[in-house]
Amino acid sequence: MTIDPSRDLGSADALLIVDVQNDFCPGGALPVPGGDRVISILNEWADAAQRAGARVYASRDWHPGDHLSFQSEGGPWPPHCVQDTAGAAFHPELRLPESTVVVSKGTRFDQDQYSAFDETGFAHELSRKGVRRVILGGLAEDVCVRASALDAVKLGFETVLIRAATRAITDDGREQTERELAEAGVAFT
Repeated sequence: MTIDPSRDLGSADALLIVDVQNDFCPGGALPVPGGDRVISILNEWADAAQRAGARVYASRDWHPGDHLSFQSEGGPWPPHCVQDTAGAAFHPELRLPESTVVVSKGTRFDQDQYSAFDETGFAHELSRKGVRRVILGGLAEDVCVRASALDAVKLGFETVLIRAATRAITDDGREQTERELAEAGVAFT
């Protein structure tokens, strides 16, 4: 499927920009290789979405300092995206329209959330706004983008991944994720 963001977006579409935060970009606490390379592409999509009347959402990890996913708490990850820190901020080159709705996840110390749909009210928001298609990109393809895309499909949204606007932690992770997403019914552009 090829979607031309300058022509093929409308009010029943939502662009979901997943976790393009400082800690997931080069120099951050948990950098995704090439994570900053998705920004210009996502900026183009956000501009086109706004012009077309599509909705723009940006998810973010927003962890308390004692989050269970942190190695200091027995989890797999170094501390990252801690609430109200520079690492948790969206990358400064990411241009989010003023109307962008931010979806915070991982906000409780005792619960991990990879998907933007996991107990955030996001699915209800999309349904309430008449959204039928979710188009997404961001970081990391094999973690939070994967979880969000799979949940979008399970919830009945037509789901499209912008291949050029996402990066995975590993090449193997990217290949495995794209196979899994395709099998689940996610389209690619």
